[in-house]
Amino acid sequence: MHFGVIGAGQMGGGIAQVAAQSGFDVTVQDVQQEFLDRGRATIQKSLSKLHEKGRLSSTPDEILGRIRFTTELTAFAGCDLVVEAIVENQQVKAGLFRQLGEVVKPDGILASNTSSIPITSLATASGRPERFIGMHFMNPVPLMQLVEVIRGYQTSDATAQFVTETAERMGKTPLSCNDFPGFVSNRILMPMLNEAIQCVMEGVAEPEAIDGIMKLGMNHPMGPLTLADFIGLDTCLSIMEVLHRGLGDDKYRPSPLLRKMVQAGLLGRKSGQGFYRY
Repeated sequence: MHFGVIGAGQMGGGIAQVAAQSGFDVTVQDVQQEFLDRGRATIQKSLSKLHEKGRLSSTPDEILGRIRFTTELTAFAGCDLVVEAIVENQQVKAGLFRQLGEVVKPDGILASNTSSIPITSLATASGRPERFIGMHFMNPVPLMQLVEVIRGYQTSDATAQFVTETAERMGKTPLSCNDFPGFVSNRILMPMLNEAIQCVMEGVAEPEAIDGIMKLGMNHPMGPLTLADFIGLDTCLSIMEVLHRGLGDDKYRPSPLLRKMVQAGLLGRKSGQGFYRY
């Protein structure tokens, strides 16, 4: 099977790695060569770690040999499945899928790794809504078991079945849901993170105490504020805005502190400071 990935960042690189580990021929595209080089280096490092732990069935070089890196969208013409993992922006994604709809062979399936943008609207932009689906991997992709499979309004049964079977071949557990804002994962997770941020703003407790209470009391492996920093506070804010706009309920209103921190450029791990310093 020929598997395409758009975006060589954290998510795209992880998806490409797992696809190659599963024996697929993989093409990865990004807009600049430096992004591709960075993505390749990250995949190489990840494969070496897994190899040291004895978790790979082939050598890192063999697996990396199945991945082709390119800046050209035309390289996806012969792909059976293309997964998009670019910036979380509806206009940018829709524009990309309009192009892909023209490039990828007619029976190829298009998928988005979006964490909150409506699948149905991206499907319409692609011009092939029956062969369009959401394939939401979790971060870090090589280690996390779940793939949320999100059917758009016109996604065909055959498309859903193909993508479910592909996820299983990748060693993942696909669980399906319908196209509502935030799907299941972020509709439940993000309001919890937002509430933890609200607790900081109202002085209910210090960040360390909030995280400690959720870890020790609820058996969460990572506290909500540490997790928000890990995801990126700008990403958390954009998902809360999608939930608030899409569901129209004030319980999804982003915390003013979250908004303020994003305006100040305190985005968490990626900027060196969020609720904690990195």
